[in-house]
Amino acid sequence: MLLTYREILSYAYMTSKNTICLWFDKDAQGAADFYAATFPDSKVGTVFHAPSDFPDGKKGDVLTVEFTVCGIPCIGLNGGPAFKQSEAFSFQIATDNQEETDRYWNAIVENGGKESACGWCKDRWGVSWQITPRTLTEALAAGGAEAECAFNAMMTMRKIDVAAIDAARRG
Repeated sequence: MLLTYREILSYAYMTSKNTICLWFDKDAQGAADFYAATFPDSKVGTVFHAPSDFPDGKKGDVLTVEFTVCGIPCIGLNGGPAFKQSEAFSFQIATDNQEETDRYWNAIVENGGKESACGWCKDRWGVSWQITPRTLTEALAAGGAEAECAFNAMMTMRKIDVAAIDAARRG
């Protein structure tokens, strides 16, 4: 029996041992579409519609959306306003240079998101993101004075400035 692409994609999600479930008020589909358009190795999978009315929706409304973000399987649940996103969960996206850092940061912030500190920002749905250049992670892993200087430089930033981190690493 030949399976359709949708059936294969749905099967892949169903067999995953661990899937991140993100609670949205009403726009899981919009968030999934944005993530798929913004990040590599990201896509929207199956969209499930409610089979009947539920506390914060009607029969036929989008209930869940299967998607991936940089290869990580996720489900967006339109659960209503009862629960909000928090910084207790974030996606951390490793970047290779300033151009990539700027691209992801700007996509999130310029689409109704908000800047925070130390490479953190929130998208318009309240999901937190850490846009983290690899040079920062490498500096922190090096330990000692290199880590301390890079860390102190990072603490003054919103979006991470790769050149400033590299300069701090050199002392």
